[in-house]
Amino acid sequence: QVQLVESGGGLVQPGGSLRLSCVASGLFFSTYTMSWYRQGPGKELELAATITSGGSTNYVDSVKGRFTISRDNAKNTVYLQMNSLKPEDTAVYYCKAASVLNYWGQGTQVTVSS
Repeated sequence: QVQLVESGGGLVQPGGSLRLSCVASGLFFSTYTMSWYRQGPGKELELAATITSGGSTNYVDSVKGRFTISRDNAKNTVYLQMNSLKPEDTAVYYCKAASVLNYWGQGTQVTVSS
């Protein structure tokens, strides 16, 4: 049974930082493209960052230079380091594993507010 479990969300002030983690089980993690999506209040689901099995990364323009996606295949974990957070980064953040099949985590709430 495949499971993706996100953690690390919370309430942070503007300009602050958070690191999200997503631990995967039940799949051959190193072969999957891993992504972080987010859905803000009243907004559509948005792809924030992606890292391929080879380590190539891609980001939506709104997070470039502030967010960093990384992976540790030995720990079956993908991370999203978020710096210089803005109120518009407030969202539920979801982890996705993509290959022949796609798997999603349950999400973790990130709130950026003073």
